[in-house]
Amino acid sequence: MRLTIDDVRSRFIKHFDGTTGTIYAAPGRINLIGEHTDYNGGFVFPGAVEQGMIAEIKPNGTRNIRAYSIDLKDYYEFSIDDDKGPRATHFRYIFGVAREMMKRGVKVEGFDTAFAGDVPLGSGMSSSAALESTYAFALNDLFGGNLDKMELAKVGQATEHNYIGVNCGIMDQFASIFGKKGSLMRLDCRSGEYEYFPWNPQGYKLVLINSCVKHELVGSPYNDRRNSCENVVKAVKAFKPEVETLRDCTWDDLESVKDKVSEVDYRRAKYVLGEVDRVLAVCDALKAGDYETVGEKMYETHEGLSKDYEVSCEELDFLVEVARDCGVTGSRIMGGGFGGCTINLVRNELYTTFVEECKTQYKKKFGKACKIIEVFIGDGARKLSE
Repeated sequence: MRLTIDDVRSRFIKHFDGTTGTIYAAPGRINLIGEHTDYNGGFVFPGAVEQGMIAEIKPNGTRNIRAYSIDLKDYYEFSIDDDKGPRATHFRYIFGVAREMMKRGVKVEGFDTAFAGDVPLGSGMSSSAALESTYAFALNDLFGGNLDKMELAKVGQATEHNYIGVNCGIMDQFASIFGKKGSLMRLDCRSGEYEYFPWNPQGYKLVLINSCVKHELVGSPYNDRRNSCENVVKAVKAFKPEVETLRDCTWDDLESVKDKVSEVDYRRAKYVLGEVDRVLAVCDALKAGDYETVGEKMYETHEGLSKDYEVSCEELDFLVEVARDCGVTGSRIMGGGFGGCTINLVRNELYTTFVEECKTQYKKKFGKACKIIEVFIGDGARKLSE
């Protein structure tokens, strides 16, 4: 992490009477492939990154949380026993995690906290999961919880569902909790089984190009797509009752309900089934050291996200075309969509040219700068210091 312990501790000391607490961290994430498959019971292939959130936390002997956001220079005090909680989203994450931990039997008390992050907001690297995972891990540690890692990931997911209004899958929180330096992870979102894949591709780099178009997933754009998938499942379930998610559907199942669902719902389900297949193909390609196939599947994913799932935008489509024109091995939109970053698998000898082309052409086309984020795979949620 570029953000340091000292950056957080100095603010904590200033705002909480010269005292110190315990410092925890959790990362954001990238996802090589497997987008919008997690809530459909499919596979994802994420990795934790070095950027993330750091928080200092100290129990204060009350039932109140006193929280200071270093990045936003915003302070708020709220009770963990108040059913409504704070209105500001950055504080609602903390409130939601505390409440979800309490539901699971962890005896959370009031605490003082200061927090900051270096995950670019709106980039699709899941700064929200980093924040949730930091506090889930910390509260489990500080208040004698015995929740395992998967349950901590579910705490973050439930916070999104119940306090933020995003019906997300488990991928972001899983990656933030389970991340391991030098490894990507394939997660089966239906069974919860996962496998680490060493990630040290010789001759290639991963780089994100941030369009600086801020995405907004709360409300209809994200949930509408989830509803489309559920509509198709409902149609299939009418003749195949064992089906629970799109992961359980075959291509034949989808074709059999094509005239029973809307054209939009059909296309969105078509993308998801294809993406489940692509993740497995990428796993096989990685084992064989075949990065050309990995890149090919990334381009296919972008095409599906842009045309069938309709979560791209003009800026992201443009950046993918720049990548293709530069001979980049693979490129696609990353994250929930509607802005954020492209993730690019680039041969070392093309890296400098590609980055400069993105900067120049993007500025010329849209009149604003894009941002370059090199990706280094890091560790998951952890305690940094007493």
